[in-house]
Amino acid sequence: MSTQPVSKHHGLFDHPKGLYILFFTEMWERFSYYGMRALLVLYMVKAMPYTKEDAGKIYGWYTGLVYVTPIIGGYLADRYLGARKAILYGGVIMAMGHFIMAWDHMLGFWWALALLIIGNGFFKPNISTTVGSLYEADDPRRDGAFTIFYMGINTGAALAPLVCGTLGEVHGWHYGFGAAGVGMMLGLAVFLGGQRHLQGKGLPPPPRAAGEQRKAEPLTREEWHRIFVIVMLMFFNIFFWSAFEQAGSSMTLFADESTNRMIPLLGIEFKTTWFQAVNPVLIVLLGPFFSAMWVGMAERGREPPTPAKMASGLLLLSLGFVLLSFGSTFLDGPKAKVSLFWLLGAYSLHTVGELCLSPVGLSMVTKLSPVRFASVLMGVWLFSSAAANFVGGMFAAEYETMSKAVFFLIPAGTAGAAGLILLAATPFIRRWMHGVH
Repeated sequence: MSTQPVSKHHGLFDHPKGLYILFFTEMWERFSYYGMRALLVLYMVKAMPYTKEDAGKIYGWYTGLVYVTPIIGGYLADRYLGARKAILYGGVIMAMGHFIMAWDHMLGFWWALALLIIGNGFFKPNISTTVGSLYEADDPRRDGAFTIFYMGINTGAALAPLVCGTLGEVHGWHYGFGAAGVGMMLGLAVFLGGQRHLQGKGLPPPPRAAGEQRKAEPLTREEWHRIFVIVMLMFFNIFFWSAFEQAGSSMTLFADESTNRMIPLLGIEFKTTWFQAVNPVLIVLLGPFFSAMWVGMAERGREPPTPAKMASGLLLLSLGFVLLSFGSTFLDGPKAKVSLFWLLGAYSLHTVGELCLSPVGLSMVTKLSPVRFASVLMGVWLFSSAAANFVGGMFAAEYETMSKAVFFLIPAGTAGAAGLILLAATPFIRRWMHGVH
């Protein structure tokens, strides 16, 4: 039985009300996360006793660990808590972390990072699986729903650098961090107020009777094949995000030091942190187009398979770094600066690539995962982002050891090669998906 009647038209608003509750909850949570992320490297370099190399490594460890803990959070939700309680606990813990970050003290800095890492582990995998639970596996609205949900992520991510980044750069770092905490509290308020629209999803598993041993049915051959597909695509996901996450580290330093940030004709300076709003703003603008495009192509029987979509994302990401590498060749001295349009062009290509890969990947995990392992496998999927952020952070630490043109050419090469290999492997991967499209 479908959880929601399926309309013939699949419009932007032809979805369960619960999707929009989760949209706004995730929007404010991402506002808090990206508000903090926009300031983190600049704060460590300019207000704390860290070198750029140290800041890159700490950034990599932090952004990596926030994608490790979802495995634990997903397991606890599947086994004991249910997704709803996990989301609530995670939001409260993260709000505490953001407000501690507003305390100007080295000890507070490390406690804040720890709480944000733990809270994200409860929150992140469970809100995504709750979105998937609102739809049957064969519901053609599912990929479109995740694209709409992804717009929520990026609405928050777009507002964050403009609000938290401006407060931090202009009025004081800790005003920016405090604003991130307020955003998390707003997300919790939306989630608590919209419980009735979640169609009974995300509740704890039924309690065991006294002495009962719950025996799970063994996984079938097809289920194992589908799990293998998730793991295989995780490998390619690492190549995407290790390059993409340069946005918060090396690309932020490039914007701050090597980019002429004056907007032509207007005479207005484009703040360094504002560059991190370009990607989410474009996703919000382009998201409805991609959502409608996937559904329309599916209805005509012309939708590309998930691996091919993800391969396209990797190739577009590669082109963005090729553009940035070429623009860097015009830096003719240590204090030289290039037009902000090189960076804006790279962010634009990265955004289109992200829309081809990230929401599609989230949807794919919810479709391929056995129901009883849905949250934990979402956590495993997010672990690939953890590995990517570790790699990306270590790579960002090498930013000053080579020319900018060579530096940006490296992620262009790795992402491009990964995209071509994934495209070639698509027919094999499709067979192991066993009809899940």
